[in-house]
Amino acid sequence: MPEKKESKEWEIYDETIEKFIQVIAKNMNLYGITSSVGRLYGVLYFADQPMTLDDMRDALEMSKTSMSTGVRSLSDMKMVESTFKRGIRKDLYQSEEDWYKSFTSLFGNRWRHHTETNIEEADEAIYELEKLYEETTDEELKLKITRDIDRLRYAQNYYTWLMKFIQVIESGKIFDYIPKN
Repeated sequence: MPEKKESKEWEIYDETIEKFIQVIAKNMNLYGITSSVGRLYGVLYFADQPMTLDDMRDALEMSKTSMSTGVRSLSDMKMVESTFKRGIRKDLYQSEEDWYKSFTSLFGNRWRHHTETNIEEADEAIYELEKLYEETTDEELKLKITRDIDRLRYAQNYYTWLMKFIQVIESGKIFDYIPKN
């Protein structure tokens, strides 16, 4: 870690960066990321060079195990990558600085998983309701089942559309419609 600078200007600088890191950490819950892992990402993002787990532990005053778990989570989301520096035997990590790439990967993975689960549940519900429809003689229940199957088919159509949207995000075609700044 670089030597800590001592002056009013450096203090203002540190406070300003820390404030922004806090905002990043707080808003990471939108992506299903805890604030502590968000802080870790913020620290890595503003680091001038790759950091070891020990460096991260010192910067955040958290356990090495927490750092390792956080780095693994961020790595799985393609927000942090392992790097190599000649002469250093410890693992080094740096943030993925392309936020667009991180977003498309994270958004795609999270939404795809949840959407696929919803599709499976809708399919299962339709199957069960159709079976019940065939078995029951209760006309009121049959009417209710018919309306609910229609609702479930509407949901399936939405999920099919959402999967197309997710593909547009994951493929990067989204940037044809909304260019990166």
